[in-house]
Amino acid sequence: MLRNRSGTSRRLAVWAAAAGAALILAGCSPQVERRGYIPKPGAFDQINTGMTKMEVEGILGTPSTTASVQFKGDSYYYISSTTQDKAFLTEETDREVIAIRFDEAGLVKSFGTYGLEDGRVVALNGNQSPVYGEDNSIVSMMLRSSKGTRTGPMLGGRI
Repeated sequence: MLRNRSGTSRRLAVWAAAAGAALILAGCSPQVERRGYIPKPGAFDQINTGMTKMEVEGILGTPSTTASVQFKGDSYYYISSTTQDKAFLTEETDREVIAIRFDEAGLVKSFGTYGLEDGRVVALNGNQSPVYGEDNSIVSMMLRSSKGTRTGPMLGGRI
């Protein structure tokens, strides 16, 4: 009895196409990742003014970072963020910062939580410091390309 090989090859092609589509879609599905401090449920509610640093660390654990402000007391910061990766783009979807400020005696003075909506965009200075020995003007680039050298005058190249 002869089998119909074209029907089998069609089924295999359909299965291969379905598997390929599933792999492509799986690669585009978002990957959610949580980084940093992960608070225990209800731990922040146990913090009160007047507690010592050791009591705070006993409840919340070691802080993500600390800071001293004008020698008027320390601050503890517990930072966590949630990011979502889609293909090659990473987007921060959530951020939580628990800030605890201490007085000069090391007792809790104030505390609060801050989220992504509380953040500010800081404009970075885009100016660049000059690199001595390398002249990147248009004229010098044209002269370099015409003479076939790529080194600057400090490296022994001709301009």
